[in-house]
Amino acid sequence: MRHINRYPRQGMRLTLMLLPFVLLIAAWFISSAVRLETNPHDKLLPGLSQMIAAIDRMAFTLDKRSGEYLLWADTWISLTRLLTGLALSSVIGLCIGIAAGVFPMTRAALSPFMTVVSMISPLALLPMLFIVFGLDELSKVMLIVIGITPMLARDLEHRAREIPVELFIKAQTLGANSWTVVLRVVLPQLLSRLITSLRLLLGSAWLFLISAEAISATAGLGYRIFLVRRYMAMDVIIPYVIWITLLAWLMDLALRQLHKACFPWAEGGRE
Repeated sequence: MRHINRYPRQGMRLTLMLLPFVLLIAAWFISSAVRLETNPHDKLLPGLSQMIAAIDRMAFTLDKRSGEYLLWADTWISLTRLLTGLALSSVIGLCIGIAAGVFPMTRAALSPFMTVVSMISPLALLPMLFIVFGLDELSKVMLIVIGITPMLARDLEHRAREIPVELFIKAQTLGANSWTVVLRVVLPQLLSRLITSLRLLLGSAWLFLISAEAISATAGLGYRIFLVRRYMAMDVIIPYVIWITLLAWLMDLALRQLHKACFPWAEGGRE
């Protein structure tokens, strides 16, 4: 049998899924044990007990200075910034995607412009954003918007242009005007693609958020990581990185379930 036609059974699939994580964790703890045995005060590779103590300190002990549980306060602030940026990007990207993908006149103006804008490094614009929007919340949200909206709009435009022209012809033959075609034919297709695109761009959105918080913030997950790095507090940094990864994975899972629930007709493909 060709390997391309071999599929893992349920038990084997679970084993293969867990194997990379098990190997990574094992490599970490072995290296940590070796380093701590040589130097008990080593901060580069903290042990499990050190990280548990740090988690307890950050998540379950009130900070004397702020009176808050730092991990949960940072999480709330970062998620608020991230979700606001994603929501704005979705609305703007969907509007541009429809305009450029459906209407030839607006496509001639928007498509080349969005192609050029998508090539600009958003992080290179960060100093300009701080100058224009200030150092408060707006600049951090705008970095996410500027970072992912062009890619989102281009992807939605391409999806709109992939819709068979026969569907447009049939809709117009039945008397539909331009906006009816957009609402009844184009929008359902693009909403499905929008969720998929957001899943693919979640990593970039987190990257822009952490970058903005690291440079100019007084709270947030990225701010906390870059605050404690001066003390080489890897026992705090590693749990924060794992927590950010878990949050991103849960968001991806939520979007996937939303896609299945709202657009079951779009599900399919090889497992």
